[in-house]
This record gives sequence, structure tokens and C-alpha cells, in this order.
Amino acid sequence: MLAATTAAALAAGCAAVPRVPPPAEGFEMSGRVAVRHGAESASARMAWRHAPAYDELLITSPLGQGIAELTRRDGVYSLQTADGRRLSAPDPEALTERALGWRLPLAGLPDWVRGRPQAGHAAETRYGDDRRATRVRQLGWTIEYLAYDDATGLPSRLRLTREDLDIRLAIDRWVRAP
Repeated sequence: MLAATTAAALAAGCAAVPRVPPPAEGFEMSGRVAVRHGAESASARMAWRHAPAYDELLITSPLGQGIAELTRRDGVYSLQTADGRRLSAPDPEALTERALGWRLPLAGLPDWVRGRPQAGHAAETRYGDDRRATRVRQLGWTIEYLAYDDATGLPSRLRLTREDLDIRLAIDRWVRAP
């Protein structure tokens, strides 16, 4: 059960402003996610379409079977599992807490996967010599940027940690929306 619900949730000195220009506000990405919560762990594939007005995050098993779909429309997040269970909430963290038993930072994730802190919240950010973020600490989370894609300048490997939750993302493909 943890494997299905965990995969469904899926979905760093200090400097003030990065010099790498931010990508367009909408994007598509695909890759792999590995989650460890306490002693339990799971891995999955993901495909995510994000725009200011909507999100569509499809989680599949490593063999391609659908596990869950997380969507956002009109400010409401919905989670549908492979067994047909559907949950909705206006707050993505409340939704994942209800479905998983712990909160995931789905509101901050669109910024964090693009190598920047979430706007409007205090953050401690470290940048490397190439002016790319190496670590962001924000809202109780630590986001480590382990690798960047040279072609896009966007992160390709990230690690998000908080308390006993460890999420690793390997982004295989980035597509910027028009």
C-alpha cells in the first residue's frame, strides 16, 4: 500500500538571487521517484504536466502499470488510485496527509524541481560556482540539487528530505510549455 500511495504523492554560501534565468511557468517532465518513509520504501515512474491553472501528475509502476493520478483544477487537488479510490481537497498537503499519513510539499514542488525556492516564503539557498542552486531549505524541507541537465539548465536529480521522509527524483526529460 505504501508503494502505491507514496508514489502517488509524487508528484541549496547563501545568496539572494540566482543568475540563471527561470524557465517558463509551464512545463512537462518525466522521470523516476524513490520514496522512503521510516522503514518503508517504494519507487515509481512519473509524468507531470504543470501550468499555473492546472497540474496532472501520473504515477506508474516501474513496469508501466498505473498506480495513481494527482490533478489540480480550479484550486482543488484530486487523487485517484488504481483501485478507484478518489480523494479531493483544496490543500495538497492535507490531501496527501489524508491519503498517506504525512504531508508532501506539493505546493512548493513546481518551484523546487526548477531549482529555486517557492516564492513568498523565507528560504535559505546555497548556490554553486555555476550560480545554480545546490541546496534550498524552506518550510521545514531540505532540497538538494545533485545534478543539472546541461541542455536545459534545469535540475535532473534532486533529493527532498524532512524528518523521516526522503524523496529522490531523477528527471529524465524536461519540456517547457509555450
